[in-house]
Amino acid sequence: MSGHSKWHNIQKTKGAQDAKRAQAFTKIAREIIVAVKEGGSGDPSNNSRLAAVITKAKAANMPNDNIKRTIEKALGSGDTSSYETIVYEGYGPSGVAVIVEAMTDNRNRTASEVRHYFDKYGGNMGTTGCVSWSFDKKGVIIIDNEDKKLDEDTVMMAALDAGADDCVTEGDTFAIYTAPDNFQAVASALEGQGYKFLSAQVEMVPQNYIKLTSEDDIKNMNKMLEMFEDNDDIQNVWHNWDNED
Repeated sequence: MSGHSKWHNIQKTKGAQDAKRAQAFTKIAREIIVAVKEGGSGDPSNNSRLAAVITKAKAANMPNDNIKRTIEKALGSGDTSSYETIVYEGYGPSGVAVIVEAMTDNRNRTASEVRHYFDKYGGNMGTTGCVSWSFDKKGVIIIDNEDKKLDEDTVMMAALDAGADDCVTEGDTFAIYTAPDNFQAVASALEGQGYKFLSAQVEMVPQNYIKLTSEDDIKNMNKMLEMFEDNDDIQNVWHNWDNED
């Protein structure tokens, strides 16, 4: 498997991570609301989708009080928000495959904005399935090892014993991959052993990566990703651009 460059890329493209934290919490809160409403329960032990979102929220350092308040809001009769999940697929500059996952209360608005971002920065929005065939759906857990206190073999054995498919050392992090159905069990087991996550969620992982050589393509791809990430309706963006130096 090619290196999981997504976490590394997020660190670079979201330099002002703290400034975007409130926006990130807003997007996760939206996911929590949908998970509660669709799962019919505010109890993560009875709602696997909610449990997965809470794991993601904790990895993003979302305070427990925020998580609790959002669940209570979703359960309350006064919450009339209605979101639907829509996935768009397309191509960035030089054929970079892009998957955009949105959660919106206005399908027409979001589709128009997503198409605009693709068109403006040298790409084009395609049809459902046009690029998703080249991605694999996997649970991905990123564990920080910047201080080098964690032993590679120990982490790998803990991950595999918990049911993970693979554990890859990448720079100062460990990337743990699971089948989507095993994600929550693996995350819970590792969390129970005291491991802290930099990120944890089910992702679309590319089967191969593309490098961009044109400065214009690189600039346009960065701008496109920034526009996607700044849009409140867009939850996740997966792509196969290898933009590691």
